[in-house]
Amino acid sequence: MVTTPHKYYVIAGEASGDLHGGNLLKALYAADPGANVRCWGGDYMQSTGATLVKHYRDLAFMGFVEVVANLRTIFRNISFCKKDITQFKPDLLVLIDYPGFNLRIAKWAHKQGIKVVYYISPQVWAWKESRVKTIKRDIDKMLCILPFEQEFYSKWGYGVSYVGHPLVQVIINYKPSIPSLSIKPIVALLPGSRKQEIKAKLPLMLQVASEFPDYLFVVAKAPGLEDTFYQSMLAPYTNVVSVKGLTYDLLTQAKAALVTSGTATLETALFGVPQVVCYKGNSISYAIAKRLIKVKYISLVNLIMDQQVVHELIQDELTAVRLKQELYTLLNDVNRRRQLAEDYAQLKHVLSEKGNASNNAAQEIVTMLG
Repeated sequence: MVTTPHKYYVIAGEASGDLHGGNLLKALYAADPGANVRCWGGDYMQSTGATLVKHYRDLAFMGFVEVVANLRTIFRNISFCKKDITQFKPDLLVLIDYPGFNLRIAKWAHKQGIKVVYYISPQVWAWKESRVKTIKRDIDKMLCILPFEQEFYSKWGYGVSYVGHPLVQVIINYKPSIPSLSIKPIVALLPGSRKQEIKAKLPLMLQVASEFPDYLFVVAKAPGLEDTFYQSMLAPYTNVVSVKGLTYDLLTQAKAALVTSGTATLETALFGVPQVVCYKGNSISYAIAKRLIKVKYISLVNLIMDQQVVHELIQDELTAVRLKQELYTLLNDVNRRRQLAEDYAQLKHVLSEKGNASNNAAQEIVTMLG
């Protein structure tokens, strides 16, 4: 008996979504060898054999003001996405993070009778808790990667699956691809992947570099941005260089890191690098977010551990003076480094208990289709 290959339509809208989506697709092809996958994502997802429809570099808008400014493009993308899904006729729609876009697509897909799986839950526990009602209605299966999310959803009577965090396996399996970047000790600068956030944070990070002449500061460039974007910012500094596509190699060598809030904080912790978490956004966007967001911390490290493991410098607190103070402590305070190492080890243990998250998620997806 010949069975028709399953058709999957997968949507990720950011660099981290491309990473997790790529690993999910590898596991999905292993679990369902005949799978036919059409996707929105990036180079990694495309490299697995999926047909790439839209690249995330054309999709990522950050902050309330920036989203409003790009509404026309966003709605045009949504309209195109719906048409493309309709023509492809997938057996299953798999949505990865990227909630502003994906929740709209989920609502539409539910009305069309398309089965929907959501991998990497929207952070509704941080704000807009009422969204759980529409998530329950529109999403057939939620696959969570943070341990506290299962308990959160259970309060709303919504059963979800906790599959573990995919970054753990990625970092356990990682093998450095380059030799040492410098004979000097290295400080990593991870300013983010979007132009708006890089412009807000990288100049402050670079000011600190001149205060530590015995260290080499290495900027991790975003894969989706052109090198010329960074040139004028980096040019004045003699002890600053940059790398592209080598962030993990950089973290294996760094003594400390200044990191923009987001997935990078967790990656840095899993590599065992002492860090300061940085956030600075558009003042209007930040004022709105501060009214809406309910969580105590902005970094995933602190949220998962439910305590301040890493220090966070947010908005007006993010100054060159504060960054210098925090970095000096990370590089020179033996007790601080020891405590961070212990907390990082506990974090890794918590996130590793379920095993390989990508394999777990792929198995949940394939099981849905019988």
